[in-house]
Amino acid sequence: MEKVKIFLVEDEIVIRNGVKNSIEWEKEGYEFVGEASDGELAYPMIVKERPDILITDIKMPFMDGLELCGSLTELLPVSKFVIFSGFDDFEYAKQAIRRNVSEYILKPINADELSAVLRRLKAELDRERAERRDVELLRSRYVKNLPVLRELFYTNLLDGRLE
Repeated sequence: MEKVKIFLVEDEIVIRNGVKNSIEWEKEGYEFVGEASDGELAYPMIVKERPDILITDIKMPFMDGLELCGSLTELLPVSKFVIFSGFDDFEYAKQAIRRNVSEYILKPINADELSAVLRRLKAELDRERAERRDVELLRSRYVKNLPVLRELFYTNLLDGRLE
């Protein structure tokens, strides 16, 4: 299976380094592709890297995590967004849902909880990738066999087996 690309956006350097250093990315099947201190700096890097999972803080200067997720929803439709926040506020959670956020984790961030969330999202991404491959395989087989199917249809129609 291919590695899941992860990008991290957090304005607090201590938290960013803590998250970055608390998980053995390669061993877990992830590729850590970048980090930034706010959404505005992160956006062009995310567009370039196209991560499968974006982990972001909700409140940051310039462009917050909700804004960032909202602006990336169309660009990265199959990516998963994980927001962590120090705010246990239902309004933030509602906004996160509207911006296609997969997980909302409250600070302080627990490495075990984050690892469990990432494993669940990786399994979801792997399942979605397999489904897309299956659909593509079926589509290619259909396109390949379409002339034969068309010929059988016309033969049956001309032989009177179809009305």
